[in-house]
Amino acid sequence: MNPILDVRNVSKHFHLHIQNQKHIAALTDVSFQMAEGEILGLTGKSGSGKSSLMKCLYRTYLASSGEMHFRTEAGSVVDLVTAREHEIIRLRQTEIVYCSQFLSVIPRVPAADVVAEALLRRGGDRAEALERAKELLDRLGLPRELWDAFPATFSGGEQQRVNVARAIIAAPRFLLVDEPTASLDLKTKDVVIDLFLAQKARGSSIVLITHDAHTLARMCDRRLHLEFGRVTEAVTA
Repeated sequence: MNPILDVRNVSKHFHLHIQNQKHIAALTDVSFQMAEGEILGLTGKSGSGKSSLMKCLYRTYLASSGEMHFRTEAGSVVDLVTAREHEIIRLRQTEIVYCSQFLSVIPRVPAADVVAEALLRRGGDRAEALERAKELLDRLGLPRELWDAFPATFSGGEQQRVNVARAIIAAPRFLLVDEPTASLDLKTKDVVIDLFLAQKARGSSIVLITHDAHTLARMCDRRLHLEFGRVTEAVTA
């Protein structure tokens, strides 16, 4: 089976112009493949390059060199390093979703609408999209009185649950997930993990960053360990 992702010799360097052109190597010669339906965990200390790698995959950062070949649902291969912006935008709308640990939403938009947005962008019926959004929020333990409230006013754990719900509602093929359970109690962690495992069962591929041993143990098929921007170990979970 062809991999959904083939990363070859990727490096990311930053030049800090306000600090006399100081050079920082965030990633150096990173290579790996990822099978469709696999959950790949990225581990390592803070500053090891995990977030930089994930942001290069989403194209928030543009890799300095190397190749990132993503196989689309139609079977074509897109290099996420050299692809044009309009192609990246299309992939974000249809196949690739980034689930941040931080919530960033338009103020004064109710939580249910925030979650339903991905289905609505794909032409879904508004009533059905809102019903599905509320089902997810209910399963994640977000109180009903908050479904019509504004997420900008929520606690960190409540915002995290909104983030998870809106990331999975449209069942994307490729999920980039950053610390999805960091602010949650064990019971809610397991609900979140079960939801991601259900996405995997439907064929989704997931790249996961987490420092939580319980989440890693339950979710990951394989782990890549990074140190100083390099992959130092690959472990089958």
